[in-house]
Amino acid sequence: MKKLLNTLYVTTPDAYLSLDGENIVLLQDKNELGRVPLHNLEGIVCFGYRGVSPALMGACAEKGIGLCFLTQYGRFLARISGPVSGNVILRKTQYFQAADEMRSLKIAKSFLLGKIYNGRWCLERLKRDHPMRIDQERLNAAIGQMLHSIAELEKARTREELMGIEGIAAKAYFGEFSQMILRNEEIFSFDGRNRRPPLDPVNAMLSFAYTLLGNEITGALEAVGLDPAVGYLHTIRPGRASLALDMLEELRAPLADRFVVTQINLGIFTGKDFLKKENGAVFMTDDARKRFLSAWQKRKQETIVHPYLKEKIPWGMAAYTQALLLARYLRGDLDAYPPFLWK
Repeated sequence: MKKLLNTLYVTTPDAYLSLDGENIVLLQDKNELGRVPLHNLEGIVCFGYRGVSPALMGACAEKGIGLCFLTQYGRFLARISGPVSGNVILRKTQYFQAADEMRSLKIAKSFLLGKIYNGRWCLERLKRDHPMRIDQERLNAAIGQMLHSIAELEKARTREELMGIEGIAAKAYFGEFSQMILRNEEIFSFDGRNRRPPLDPVNAMLSFAYTLLGNEITGALEAVGLDPAVGYLHTIRPGRASLALDMLEELRAPLADRFVVTQINLGIFTGKDFLKKENGAVFMTDDARKRFLSAWQKRKQETIVHPYLKEKIPWGMAAYTQALLLARYLRGDLDAYPPFLWK
């Protein structure tokens, strides 16, 4: 099993990254802000970067260190990676199954099973842990709808039917998402999912978490030799990491949603941590993003028992483990792709 390494998040907007031996050097106006050994890293994420030296790009590509560029507010710009790893036969099988409607549908169902199952258990845990603070009737109705959606997945015969089932389940889940927020409800009110841009603090945090998780999933897929662009649920589109988006569906509730809700309920963030633009877009401040990233890194170090492998792994290895299981399924080592069914 691959070892969990660190991700370097560069939030200083005018920082320049260069290479000195086996170290990354962070420069600002030719002044050295710090240096980090390359061998400790699995990825570098730059927010509002000024630039990266060609030597550092080459070293990252050679060592398999993902290099991702985002805007200051977390919108994806570009990702640089080295030569494709893995067996070309694996990628050929991936493309073949993506082109076969029924084979593709089988894998897509697994991703959506993971998504709906995990969302439902987020609501179940809320009902168990805070029975006196929630609307039990509404929550039970949402859980019932999601259970019905899970049963309907097996009956679906087209991708369009799958997306319809997913839409109904997502509406039920996000319809009760606000009940998970137990602190500072006046600041962190949630009336539904919105993005591009996010229009409230909760959606700003969710979008940021999804960007981070999506980048990690992309790196994990590349690491096992899969093509992140060729998926089974999301349609193939130039510039879109469709397979990474597929896997994000099953991991977003346990890894991203619960993380955001926990940060809010712990009182880590307040209304001062957000900026509202003239167009209504809401983003986290620079300081808030740094605290968010620090907590995200700590969360990745926590251990869980993987629901399928029954082995202890760090949370941060969940994406890589699922990518590995998908590769094993495509190679024919497993009868079906086992989604991450968290409980």
